[in-house]
Amino acid sequence: MSKLHKRPLSIRLLLGVFLCLWLLAASFPFFWTLWGSFKVEADFFSKSDWAYAIYGTRTLVETGASYTGDGFWGAWIQEEFWRAALNSMIVVVSVVTISLTFGTLGAYALARSGFRYAFWLLMMALIFRAMPPITLVSGYLLPFFQWNLWGHLSTTILVLVAINQPFTLWMLTSFFRNIPKDLDESAMVDGCTRFQAFRHVIIPVMWPGVITTGLFSFLLAYNDFAVTAMLLSKENQTMIPKIASFLGTTQTKGNVMFAVAAVVSVTAPLFVLIMFFQKQIVSGLTAGAVKG
Repeated sequence: MSKLHKRPLSIRLLLGVFLCLWLLAASFPFFWTLWGSFKVEADFFSKSDWAYAIYGTRTLVETGASYTGDGFWGAWIQEEFWRAALNSMIVVVSVVTISLTFGTLGAYALARSGFRYAFWLLMMALIFRAMPPITLVSGYLLPFFQWNLWGHLSTTILVLVAINQPFTLWMLTSFFRNIPKDLDESAMVDGCTRFQAFRHVIIPVMWPGVITTGLFSFLLAYNDFAVTAMLLSKENQTMIPKIASFLGTTQTKGNVMFAVAAVVSVTAPLFVLIMFFQKQIVSGLTAGAVKG
């Protein structure tokens, strides 16, 4: 019998109620935004009656239907949000690929190193990662302007990799240390070189850890605002700064419904990603938490 069924009924009911309330509180903002993205601004942000956002009263008056896709059309076509999405994909794929390539090699070397400097390198990496990104970006601005590197995607990719690499090293090192060194030695006894043992024996074993680390790298680049807003020109904007521009400023009137539709467009792929890699993520987090 599982531990859950051994608990008193009252405890199980309390846990069930708490879980339901937590799921409701966590998911409600997204589903409310998803619902509101098919309404007009006068409904979704109505101050007189919140029920307008549910029934689409003013949406029906303005468009002739209770739902409208004007927000998505305006964001993706009129304001060319697809360009920002394409830029985001370039940045995300590049950051994840570079971070994992150098991260796996560096973490493997640190995990298999018997020298004390490996520990201090990881501590320095954590300190570097704990610094606010805006602090690091500020140090890059002057040389980027002087060397005419500001505004380019490649520059932003390098900065995001530099910010993310310490965390990648630290996380992957913990995964590598949970893999017995006997695997390396057995592979090399059978004729493999150190790199062949790493590629054909070690990497397949810790693949869940690589995917988990890659997901965190993905989220860093995907959700970043500070770095991309400061280092990218308007033509090379990624999705998050583009959404911020939809909101407007005190001098410029924005289109809030474009922002609402864009937020839904940005958030939905994350659900798909988590569901697709959920087994690898759970395995990776478990492997990183349990000593092998």
